[in-house]
Amino acid sequence: MKKVFSLAVLFLLSLLIAVSIIFSRANIEAEEQIIYWGVPIDTNLFGYYNIANGEIEGFDVDIAKAITHELTGDEANAKFVEVNSKSRVPMLKNGNIDAIIATMSITEERKKVVHFSDVYFNAGQTLLVPEDSSITSLDDLGPNDVVLAVKGTILADSLRKIKPDATIIELENYAEAFTALESNQGVAMTAEDVILMGILAQQPGGYKLVGENFTEEPYGIAVNHGQEEFLEAINQALIRIHENGTYEQIYAKWIP
Repeated sequence: MKKVFSLAVLFLLSLLIAVSIIFSRANIEAEEQIIYWGVPIDTNLFGYYNIANGEIEGFDVDIAKAITHELTGDEANAKFVEVNSKSRVPMLKNGNIDAIIATMSITEERKKVVHFSDVYFNAGQTLLVPEDSSITSLDDLGPNDVVLAVKGTILADSLRKIKPDATIIELENYAEAFTALESNQGVAMTAEDVILMGILAQQPGGYKLVGENFTEEPYGIAVNHGQEEFLEAINQALIRIHENGTYEQIYAKWIP
């Protein structure tokens, strides 16, 4: 009788262990479906924090959701982490995020540190000036004219190559750069055209874009080195959202 009882207990223990292992594996598999995206929260149109609903919204956010849906079957598996131009690569390298989608231009220098997806958006660098400014293009900038840019981007370096005598002040983020422009700490602010359009969309007036774009800034999604399979999956997802019309819908929603 005792032997039968012991066998029954062993059977139940084995069953519990098996169920526990299956449940644990299910949890692991569920966790692996989550993709943590590094996104901006201070870049109108691309990534900004909507106080009204407590969510991060924008073009980059919606593209990340669409890719996550393609990869996992559910856009809710996209989780968003705030990054800026300075923090995004360190956070990727430290494993705090799985990918960066944050108006990040593809450059040869950056490719030494991260892998980039195919281009998901083409932007170009230009100037934002007050409405009454006499500056109409890059050629009008003199050596004593201060231009405001953002740290951690390639924009200041791009401008220096074209205008070696330019005086450039780099601020922490786009909000600080625009505030400095408002307080006359510079005669112009430089950034990608769509980012400056986002700033203009939040202003009642008083500022304008001038001249033609003087650089091309193709945006890519960055993943860590060693994540080639993940990168290829992202590229395939980008192809699919172009083919099924999702990309066009997101573009029409956010880009003026």
